[in-house]
Amino acid sequence: MAPDTTLAAEEIAYSYGDIQAVDHISFHINRGEVLGFLGPNGAGKTTTLKMLIGLLEPQAGSITILGEDMVKNREKVQAQIGVCFEEKSLYEDMSAAANLKFFASLFGIKDLDAAGLLERVGLPEDRKDRVANYSKGMKQRLMVARALVNKPQVLFLDEPTDGLDPVSSEAIRTVVTEEKARGATVFLTTHDMMEADKLSDHVAFINEGEIAALDTPENLKHQYGKRVLKMRYHKDGELAQEEFSLDDRQAGSHIQEIIAGYEVLDMHTEEATLEDIFIQLTGKKLK
Repeated sequence: MAPDTTLAAEEIAYSYGDIQAVDHISFHINRGEVLGFLGPNGAGKTTTLKMLIGLLEPQAGSITILGEDMVKNREKVQAQIGVCFEEKSLYEDMSAAANLKFFASLFGIKDLDAAGLLERVGLPEDRKDRVANYSKGMKQRLMVARALVNKPQVLFLDEPTDGLDPVSSEAIRTVVTEEKARGATVFLTTHDMMEADKLSDHVAFINEGEIAALDTPENLKHQYGKRVLKMRYHKDGELAQEEFSLDDRQAGSHIQEIIAGYEVLDMHTEEATLEDIFIQLTGKKLK
């Protein structure tokens, strides 16, 4: 394991009876990196997450976080990580600040800057406002704030922006970027390929409990995708459309001929998305 590796999963597996939820997968995440863990519902994302944070013990393989074996030293590791699940687990009769302070007390933190955390996720600082009155997006932002109370070295986010309004989604993405800049390692499960592409240093495609691909978004696009230039122009009084591969050396002269001889309406480049590549590798859509 490299010196800057924060999290290492080696051949981990877990099954529910005859159903193999996670099938001997391996991956590493370095300090200050974001790993996007991508797959449809039922692919094994949540089971993997539960093993990583110590809620499930791997039936095979090993997990090392911050140099510690997760199974043998679970409490020591859990004190240094932050977790935000998709399902909300908040005390709704309490205020947002009271929720944060109560959670901080579990870590022995007495001087929590609750107002500062709420400001980071774009929530009002009104300590009297009950969480029961919050929207879904506000509750999710509070869940993210709660995951940050102990200034975690590793942050686990489970579908943090699923079904949220644009304001809440952007607030959470900003937090991820800030935590990465702070040096935290982030494990992000999602089926939002655009979000993963924007935030992740590496992405792993998981399907039916197995990792179908693991690389940087850029490398995956170059390996499995195609880069094209699409043009629309008038030709003999009719609308013509053509598509050229940017990897084709002969395309340049043909493009120049069209520009010189016809009225070009528009032209733009297009590359494969992570969604396209996931479908190509697995035959499935994420939703």
